Amino acid sequence: MTILGTSTIDVFPLALGGNVFGYTSDEATSHAVLDAYVAGGGNFIDTADLYSAWAPGNSGGESETIIGAWTASRRNRADVVIETKVSQHPAFRGLAASNVRAAADASLRRLRTDWIDVYYAHYDDPTVPLEETVEAFDALRTAGKIREVGVSNYTPERLREWIDIATRRGFALPVALQPHYNLVERAWYETGLAPVAAAHGLGVVPYFALASGFLTGKYRTPADLRGAVRGGMVSRYVNARGLAVVEVLDRIATARGVAIPTVALAWLRGRPGVTAPLASARTVDQLPALLASATLELTEQERADLDQVSARIDG
Repeated sequence: MTILGTSTIDVFPLALGGNVFGYTSDEATSHAVLDAYVAGGGNFIDTADLYSAWAPGNSGGESETIIGAWTASRRNRADVVIETKVSQHPAFRGLAASNVRAAADASLRRLRTDWIDVYYAHYDDPTVPLEETVEAFDALRTAGKIREVGVSNYTPERLREWIDIATRRGFALPVALQPHYNLVERAWYETGLAPVAAAHGLGVVPYFALASGFLTGKYRTPADLRGAVRGGMVSRYVNARGLAVVEVLDRIATARGVAIPTVALAWLRGRPGVTAPLASARTVDQLPALLASATLELTEQERADLDQVSARIDG
């Protein structure tokens, strides 16, 4: 376990993504995945009020509803850390104070809980004064509806502005940051957000930690993309530079007797400031490779090889 940023929240060093719950995983399968994750030592569950509004027949909040039903049936709410997000639900768009309040209450109902451990601003809302949003999050914390504040998909400049406002007004400071960060997406986070996170002690929980599945090694040719749910998202990595990263991952995984995603996640977990990579499991069978990353320690040479080959992506 490890502490999330400057908070007192103790989390497993692999966060389980809930974006597949109610989308590619039905409720029964989702509950089985959650059971297996907890049985493997996990306690850190990520979702958003948006998930999964994009799926046919869904309206948003399906993931939260499934997680809420699971904690209620297992009676384990106090044993897990749940983080969710606001700004993208079809009925609760944006970060106006009234919307933040209403969306948080809706999430609490779906999650069947009295509190959210970490509540994120999912995406910046430039139409609302940032001070209004920061104050709204602080009010939720004062009311006991959330334990801590998190920020996702903000530019370094806007993140600094959020922190400056909170410091000046005496509001709760963010403790967590969710950036897009992995072996084939390094530059945006490392050159801009990482210095801010380090300066303010933010716990970093990178999403798309496996690059939408590319870093599992199952997509190596255009033919592999046909019919894949995330084929469109992965296609930009299926090139010489991306495949060179997979080749190094494969070599290390083979030598260590583990799966490719285990190595990719272990690399990310070991990056400065990273508390826990965020990854999803559509089925229970996919989970062991993810859980194994929490304890796999790469050698200095293995890290150097991955650092070098992945640095070429943005070169």
